[in-house]
Amino acid sequence: MATGTGTQAGTRTQAGAGTRAGTTGRTRGSGTTLSTGTALSTSRAGSGGGGRLRRGLLAALVAAAVVVPVSAAASPNVPAPAPATFSEDATPRSRYAANSANLAEAARTAEDADRPGRAARLRAMGSGGAAQFLTFDGRGRGRAVEVFGEVESADRVAVLVPGSDTTLDTYERFRAGAVSLQQRLQAEHPRSAVVAWLGYDTPGTVSTTVLSADRADAAAAELAPFLDRLREMSGPGARLSLLCHSYGSVVCARTATGSAVSDMALFGSPGTGAGSARELPTGARVWAGRGSGDWIGNVPHVRFGGIGFGTDPVDPAFGARAFTAGAVGHSDYLKPGTESLDSLAAIVLGTTTASEADHG
Repeated sequence: MATGTGTQAGTRTQAGAGTRAGTTGRTRGSGTTLSTGTALSTSRAGSGGGGRLRRGLLAALVAAAVVVPVSAAASPNVPAPAPATFSEDATPRSRYAANSANLAEAARTAEDADRPGRAARLRAMGSGGAAQFLTFDGRGRGRAVEVFGEVESADRVAVLVPGSDTTLDTYERFRAGAVSLQQRLQAEHPRSAVVAWLGYDTPGTVSTTVLSADRADAAAAELAPFLDRLREMSGPGARLSLLCHSYGSVVCARTATGSAVSDMALFGSPGTGAGSARELPTGARVWAGRGSGDWIGNVPHVRFGGIGFGTDPVDPAFGARAFTAGAVGHSDYLKPGTESLDSLAAIVLGTTTASEADHG
């Protein structure tokens, strides 16, 4: 998981399909970065020295445990063209074409701004001309929503929601998981698609925003309407599943899915902020799994003063259905050949067996 250190503001404008608006922006994640001093001062009021020390130590434990061992470099404020804007009835194909052109222009802009690393990553994202982006914004840390497969004819669609430190600079590792899942699904069910949803400003590893739900609340407000639109784009009667990794599970737990989503899987989760699966604003079946090699299992499952995420989703008391994740580490759930990949594919396809425990 990772955290960002700033907030960008803008406005969202809907325009004709494939048009550009030079001054059109989008409200970035509204999460507020909390300093350690803020977190500790919250616990100071109305408590004695012992209470302050205990809460301070718990906050430090959570902070130390949640930070990913390998942190991505902070994304610079990279210049890029404003994203393409679309009418509500724009087809996926028209979106793919406009966003492909925008991505290429963003790569040229980054190169001209002496940002060769970002330029190279953007070119890799668009290499071959076959990439299918429903959304692309090359500014700053960036946003991207990419489709793998033919979403318009798919009757099984998985939406991946990433955790912290997922940006355009680290996008390749997120994309690799989406490709792996799509290949696994396609082997068993050709009419399947995967959507890699980097539709929010993920928190960064060196900021305590990763310990609060502020970024998740902002992301959920973007994800819910996207799921409704995606269901309309997909094949008739399509079954949508939400696969939520790490801090992404906090996002999913705050997303009102209505009837758009049949299954929600939480993996590598630090908690959701909810005490049980029944508290989540969804009618979907809720699943939870954790690999035995995942360090996030050492995160203290506490919540106080808006810090931490409480009950462990893999705890039977949470009430989620358990799925087998094997021995994977925190970043390995979607790697080819893993038990976790098989389990997540089965959830998407609706082929889970009776051996999966249901704590609901």
